[in-house]
Amino acid sequence: MKEIRRLLPGEDLLYYADSAHCPYGEKPPEQIRRRIVKITQFLVSRRVKMVVAACNTASIAGLDFLRRLFRLPIVGMEPAVKPAAAATRNGKVGVLATGVTISGERFHSLIRRFANGVEVFTVPCPGLVERVELGLVDHPATKQLLEQYLAPLLSNGVDTIVLGCTHYPFLRPLVESIAGPSMTVIDTGSAVARRVVQVLEQGALQSGRTAGGKEIFFTSGDPGRVKETIARLWGRAPELHCKAL
Repeated sequence: MKEIRRLLPGEDLLYYADSAHCPYGEKPPEQIRRRIVKITQFLVSRRVKMVVAACNTASIAGLDFLRRLFRLPIVGMEPAVKPAAAATRNGKVGVLATGVTISGERFHSLIRRFANGVEVFTVPCPGLVERVELGLVDHPATKQLLEQYLAPLLSNGVDTIVLGCTHYPFLRPLVESIAGPSMTVIDTGSAVARRVVQVLEQGALQSGRTAGGKEIFFTSGDPGRVKETIARLWGRAPELHCKAL
């Protein structure tokens, strides 16, 4: 969302934080699909012109399903295996992601298509999403958890790490401090934002404004706690509404 706002300062952005059902990473795919259908239905009721499924787990579990159900453009996420395979110098790439993302067929398809000749080491990271949701992105316990998850990647000699969850870029400074200055760290935020711009242009869906776009946040969770976290991660106090679905 930060990258989208940077490229599209005039568009209104609606964000639904499904905090009451977070994290998705260890939930059954069927349960994730039910949630993202409800959320998309709500966003459509607000007359959005595009949906960004800004979650690797949700995209792996149900992006194709969403596109069959809804007619508006839907942009999803996928771990940056392709750019990582191009960036690695020694042919060893590590991926930090959720269990659902790593086990999904969409992820394995990425590896088959783009990781030819590259070793891909994956590590599921339970607990990291919760740390970010609480705004504890620079807490000592968060660093300790990251050290645990990075250890097998570093011991296998990877030189490129993919942040395969949209929560993890908030942990990028910690990842870089643990992994060292020679490590290449990749996430997909800027690439997805460019894709959003492209789809809007192709569909002649741009607002035409160059500034003044609003942001409205909704949450299924405790609005007091969620507002505090969003303010810390987004950088300013949000307009937040509680909306259980």
